[in-house]
Amino acid sequence: MFPRSSRLALITMVLSMVGLFSFNAMAHGVDESTRLFLQNNTGVQFFPFMYIGAKHMVTGYDHLLFLAGVIFFLYKSKDILLYVSMFTLGHSLTLLFGVLGDVQVNAYIIDAIIGLSVVYKGFDNLGGFERTLGFSPNAKMAVLIFGLFHGFGLATKLQEFQLAKEGLWENLIAFNIGVELGQFAALTFILLIISFWRKHHSFAQFSTASNTLLMSAGFMLIGFQLTGYFMS
Repeated sequence: MFPRSSRLALITMVLSMVGLFSFNAMAHGVDESTRLFLQNNTGVQFFPFMYIGAKHMVTGYDHLLFLAGVIFFLYKSKDILLYVSMFTLGHSLTLLFGVLGDVQVNAYIIDAIIGLSVVYKGFDNLGGFERTLGFSPNAKMAVLIFGLFHGFGLATKLQEFQLAKEGLWENLIAFNIGVELGQFAALTFILLIISFWRKHHSFAQFSTASNTLLMSAGFMLIGFQLTGYFMS
């Protein structure tokens, strides 16, 4: 049986997860003022795009769920930096390539793959690959490859607004910098929670419950996006 503090933490996590899924339009869309800005923007707008990128990452629960899984069992700062850098490299490449090259991909399919990345990481953290296959996929390559898909997910959101060509490169760089800043802020908060629990004897139970919830969230994302794909 979980200690009372662990039960409260898990209840909080469940409620937070429900809350995240209750505002899907906000988390993966944009508010009206941002929508109007993106639709009407011309020229270089460095700081507004940086702010939009940071806000998108902080509210982009699918990206953050994957990253939470990636860093869950990383104890050394250099390992966290390496894995987050692999993810950053992946999503930066496809964000720029997707928008600048006008690469058209189906947003529902990309977001379903992003959901799959969340399932993968939760399953891997639970030792699922070791038990079923006898080995785990290369973790660094998996983070890089899924990072590429996450980048296409970011690109599809910007492509909806047919951004003006003038200043596009600079605005994309600003957006990507904002994404990294938002990512850093969110990961700092996540790491504080995980680090706190590592000091308690309930961490093993906490980690099992957390990664089970992570997989459940990933399956919900996949189901939601595939439903949208088949109904569109």
